[in-house]
Amino acid sequence: MSENVSKDSPALSPPVAEPAAHGHSGGQFWILALGSIGVVFGDIGTSPLYALQTALSQFKGAGLTARDVIGVVSLIIWALLIVVTAKYVVFLMQADNKGEGGILSLKALAQRALGQRTTVAFLLGAAGAALFSGDAMITPAISVLSALEGLKQVDADLAPYILPATVVILVLLFAAQSRGTAGVAAFFGPIMVVFFTVNAALGIIQITAAWQILEALSPIPGLGFIVAHGAMGFVVLGSVFLAVTGAEALYADMGHFGRRPIQVAWLFLVLPALVCNYLGQGALILNDPKAVENPFYLMAPSWGLMPLILLATAATVIASQAVITGAFSLASQAIQLGLLPRLEIVHTSSTQEGQIFIPRVNRVILLGVLALVLLFRSSDNLANAYGIAVAGTMVTTTALAFFVVWKLWRWPLWGALALVCGFLSIDIGFFIANLYKVLDGGWVPLMLGGAMFVLMWTWSRGSKILNAKSHRDSIPMADLIKMLQKSKPVRVPGTAVFLTNDPTSAPSSLMHNLKHNKVLHERVVLLNVRTETTPRVADANRFEITPLSSDFTLVTLHFGFMEQPHIPRALAAMRKAGLKFDIMTTSFFLGRRTLKAAPNSGMPQWQDKLFIAMSKQAASAPDFFNLPSDRVVELGAQMKV
Repeated sequence: MSENVSKDSPALSPPVAEPAAHGHSGGQFWILALGSIGVVFGDIGTSPLYALQTALSQFKGAGLTARDVIGVVSLIIWALLIVVTAKYVVFLMQADNKGEGGILSLKALAQRALGQRTTVAFLLGAAGAALFSGDAMITPAISVLSALEGLKQVDADLAPYILPATVVILVLLFAAQSRGTAGVAAFFGPIMVVFFTVNAALGIIQITAAWQILEALSPIPGLGFIVAHGAMGFVVLGSVFLAVTGAEALYADMGHFGRRPIQVAWLFLVLPALVCNYLGQGALILNDPKAVENPFYLMAPSWGLMPLILLATAATVIASQAVITGAFSLASQAIQLGLLPRLEIVHTSSTQEGQIFIPRVNRVILLGVLALVLLFRSSDNLANAYGIAVAGTMVTTTALAFFVVWKLWRWPLWGALALVCGFLSIDIGFFIANLYKVLDGGWVPLMLGGAMFVLMWTWSRGSKILNAKSHRDSIPMADLIKMLQKSKPVRVPGTAVFLTNDPTSAPSSLMHNLKHNKVLHERVVLLNVRTETTPRVADANRFEITPLSSDFTLVTLHFGFMEQPHIPRALAAMRKAGLKFDIMTTSFFLGRRTLKAAPNSGMPQWQDKLFIAMSKQAASAPDFFNLPSDRVVELGAQMKV
C-alpha cells in the first residue's frame, strides 16, 4: 500500500459559513434553478407515485373513511412543510461548508467546530453516510418499478413485462455512467418542469371535484388522525415519511447549484406542485375509494395515461441518475476524508469538476439494485424497505447541526438545544415509526448501511494504527539530516520527490533508497498531501514550502475534500514561488507496503483481515495523484497491522 493521504488537518480558512449562490447574474441564476429542478428534486418529485398509495394501503380490510384520507394527506403536506421546507430549505442550507452541503460536509464542519479527531462527529457522520448509501440502492429500484407499474392500468396483460422492463432500464442506466452525465443533464431540468407542471394540473382538476380535501392544508386533521388511530396512526406515519425521503438531496447538492436557486425552485414550483398533486389524489379517493389502488395514474384521463407513464418513467430515471451521481460524490468525499481506500475515480468531463465516475461503486450499486428488484418484485413490497435508513440519516444530520449551531454560529446553549431538539423530535418520531418495517424489508438498508459503516470504521481505525506504527518505527527527519551531513552518501544529479504522510519522520521510501541504492539525489523534496475540512482550497493556499536544509525541502500540498489531488499541476504552479525544477526530470519515490495481520494489532483479527482486503482494492498512488508513470519508483516493504 502506498503512502496514505494525511487527514484531519486544520482548516486553511476561518470557519465561517458562506452563502453558496450569491453573486450569480440573473440568467445564470435561472439556469442553476432549472438545473436543480432536474437533479436535486428527482427523488422527492417522484414520491407521489407511491407515497399516498402506500400510506393508505395500511387500511386494507379495516375500512377507509373520508376523515382518514384527509388526515393522511394533511400529514404528508405538513411533513413537506416542516421536514423539507423548514428544516432543510430554511435551516440546514445555512450550514454550508464553503458552499458545500451533505452529511460528510456537515461532519467536516462539525469537526472544525469541536476540534480535530472528535469521536462523536466521526461516528455521527460515518453512520449518516453509511445509512444514506444503504438507501441509495433502493431509490432506483422503487422509482422505476412504480413508474412502470402504471402499465397495469393500460392493460392487465402487460403486468408480466414490468419486471423485465425495469431490469433493462436499470442496466442501461448504469452502463451509461462511464460516459458521464454532463450532456444528458441538460435535458433533466425541462423534463422535470413538465413533470411537476403535469402533477400540479392533474391535482387541481381533481380538487375542483372535491373541495373538502382542502381541509388537509390544516395540521389539525393530521394530528387528529394520529390520536384517533393510535398504533395504526404511527404505522401510517412511517409510510407518510416516503413523501420526504429525497430531502437529503436538497442539502447534499447545494454545492452544485447554490443555496438560493434550490430554495427558489422548491418554494415556487416543486412544493406547490407536490401539494396540489397530493390534494388531487386525496380528492380522487374521496370520490372513488377504489382509486386507492393507484391514485397517481387514475387521476389521468384514459387518453393521457400512456403519455403520463412515459413522462413518469423518464422522471424516475432522472431521480435514479441523481442518486447514482450522489453516491459517486459521497464516495469521493469519503475517500478524501480517509473513510475509504483510494478507489479509481474517472473524470468524465473536462469542463465540469463534479462529473466523476467510480467503476467499483457503480458495479456494487447496480448489483444491489438488481437484487432488490428481483427480491421484492413490486413497489409496494419495496416501500417496506424504503425510508428507514434515510430517517436515520436525518437524525444524524440534525445531531451534527447542533454542534455547528452551538460552537460555530455561537448560539447560546439553550437556543441551540431548543432549535435542534424541535427538529430532532420529529426526525426521531419518523425513525421510530419506520421501525415496524424492519422485519418486512427494512432490514435491507439497515444491513447495507451497517456494512458500509463497518467498512469506514475499519479503514479509519486501521489507517490510524498503521500510521502510528510507521511513526514509531521511523527516524525523525531532523536527525536523519544531521546523520547525512556527517556520513555523506553518493549524490546523483536531479531531484527526488518522496511522498510522505508524516512530514516529521523520514519516509520509508527514502530510507529504503539509502539502504539499498546507497545514493541520494542533489535535491530532495518531501511531499506531504493534506486533505482539509473545507471542500476546496484556494490556489493561493495550495502549497507551503519549508526548507529543512540546503538540499532538503518540505512541500505541503493542500486539497479540499471535494477536490481530486493532482500533484503535477500543483508542482507546476509552485515554479512561481521559486521552487525551480522540471517535472519530467524528477523521480517520484513511493513506499508500497505489503500488509500482514499481527497478533496484537489493536483490532480484532476479522477487522485486520478486512482492512488488508480493503487495502488491496485501493488504486495505485501514481494513478490517484496523477503522477507520470514513467517517473515513479516504488519501493516495497512488508508490514504487520
